[in-house]
Order: sequence, then structure tokens, then C-alpha cells
Amino acid sequence: MASRLASADIQAVDALLRSGGLAPGRRLLGGEGMKRRGERNRPVELPPQKPRRVVKSQVEIVRAAAWGEIPWLVHGFSTRTGGVTTAYRPQQRVGELNLGFTQSDTQENVLENRRRFLQALDAPDAKLVTMRQIHSSLVRRMKGADADRTPGWKGDGMMTDTPGLLLAIQTADCIPVLVADRKRRAVAAFHAGWRGTLKRIVESGVNRMRVEFGSRPEDLVAAIGPGIGACCYAVGEEVRTEFASQFAYTPDLFFEVSDSDPVREKYPLLFLTARAPGHSNLGPSLHLDLMEANRRQLVDAGLRAEAITVIGECTRCQNNRYFSYRAEQGFTGRMLSVVGLRN
Repeated sequence: MASRLASADIQAVDALLRSGGLAPGRRLLGGEGMKRRGERNRPVELPPQKPRRVVKSQVEIVRAAAWGEIPWLVHGFSTRTGGVTTAYRPQQRVGELNLGFTQSDTQENVLENRRRFLQALDAPDAKLVTMRQIHSSLVRRMKGADADRTPGWKGDGMMTDTPGLLLAIQTADCIPVLVADRKRRAVAAFHAGWRGTLKRIVESGVNRMRVEFGSRPEDLVAAIGPGIGACCYAVGEEVRTEFASQFAYTPDLFFEVSDSDPVREKYPLLFLTARAPGHSNLGPSLHLDLMEANRRQLVDAGLRAEAITVIGECTRCQNNRYFSYRAEQGFTGRMLSVVGLRN
């Protein structure tokens, strides 16, 4: 049997090769799910994840450019920069903008972060309305009194036509979806993880807007915010089976990604495993495009494709800009994606 190097030796070799420009990455594999977009038919190499020090001290907000033309609308997707939280990266010189009441952060920090966030949104007097998100298809209409409800309602979708309320969805990889009715002056916000997406949270939410506000799909605009991208969202085969039972376009949402590591390719004997063929954790993995899944739901609900903005930034790839549950193994803060009507 070929000899194996100790873990420390392998790490030393890995570091040496990296210094010479060799780094692990991923590439997309061909298949049925690869036929949907031309750019997905070409191999994609993703850069290695390298931790960097975040130095921004200003609150940064991501917005849908087209929505700036609606004067009565407030909206924005937060990032992790510009706050006072130090729990998740204590080695940094500046704090971070954790907007969720997590066990690792103090209430005082979160309240200060939310104050800064509202200030940056130019809506300092707005009332944030949140939910206890449970990966469901529950959508509720919110009114003024709901901003002070403690604990909040359970569910994953909110809608309102009350000025001064900001509907706020908490995420750290899941997909936030914001919708606005330009004619009826009503808005909605949805939290879409894979379970909520499977339950058609966005599609059913748009239908609720038609019932509650008389909204017409052709008057709606939508923005799909930062979340874990197809490049990084590995799932099990059972997830594809679940989606296949609900959506005819399932092949457009799933594809395989193969980890490529030049160290392994150049020195394969260093990574010999005693596990039987087919039982190694190496090789291709199944990935899900949640952003595309929710875009398709918006289209199926009647929205025009050109009325949908997809921010398209992956929270795991851009972990220095966004909180990511997967990138940080669960020890992370929360972003807020908000939409509302100005007073």
C-alpha cells in the first residue's frame, strides 16, 4: 500500500502549491440541467475562499436600481458592514451590521445596528415589522399594530399598504424577495429557503396581493436579493425529487458541480482513501439555483420578466460582504431585506 503523509505534511504541501498559484475551485458538469442558459454551458471556475479583513465603517445598502424611480417606496438589502457587532469577527477593528437578535450578540448592539440601518435608508422613523420565520407558505397582511407585536407573527411572507411600516425579512443565505405594486401602493416581502420555495411562498404571496389589494400582476415589480447562489448551494438528491413533484421546470434548477483541486490532481497518492469506490465524499455534488426558482415563480404568478430584478450576489462567495450560514457553519449574524411605503 502506498504510504500516506501526515495531515500536517499535506497541509504544508498544499500551502507550498498555493503559493505557486495552485488553488482549489469548482466546475460545472454537463447535463440536462445545464441547458437552460448559455453561460451555464461553459465550465465555471470559482475563486478560492480567502478570509479578508473588512475595513468598511459605513453602512452599505444594496438596492434595485429600477426601484429608485418610485418616489413613495423605501427598500434595501443590508450587508454586514457599518455596525457595532464584534461577536462574529472579534479580530476586526470595526464592527458589523448584525440586524438579527441572535444568542451571540447583545440586544443593545442590534438596536443600534437597526437605528443605523434605518438612518441609511433615509427612514429613521419607520417601524420595522418582522416575523418568526418557519420556512412555511404563511403570508400575513400587516398593519400598524403589528410593528409592536411581541413575539411577532409566525410565517414567511408579509404584505402591507400602511405607510410608515417596513416589512423586514431576515436572511443569512436564504433568498429574500421584495414585491411592490406601483398602482395600488402596496408592498410584500418573502423569505424563500428551499422549503418555502417548494411550498410556493412567492407565487402564493403574489396571489394574496391580488385578493387583499386588488393588485394586477402587470403592475408589480419584484427584486430578488442576495442569497446563496447556485455555485455554492449543494443539496441532496431528495431535494431534487421534491421539486420534481411540484415543478415541470425542475431540470432547469439543478445541475452538478465538481470540486477541482490541482493539488489532488497533481499528487493523487497523497489523498488515497480506504473507502470503497463510489463511497468517497469527493466528486460531483448536486446544486440548486434558488434565485432562478423564485424568479420562475414570479413569472408564473403573472409578473413580466423585465419587471424582475435579480441582484445575483452569492452570500457564501461574498462572505466578507454578507453573513452566510453555510460559510460560517451556523455562527453568523443576520441581514435584513426591507420594503415599505414612505409616510
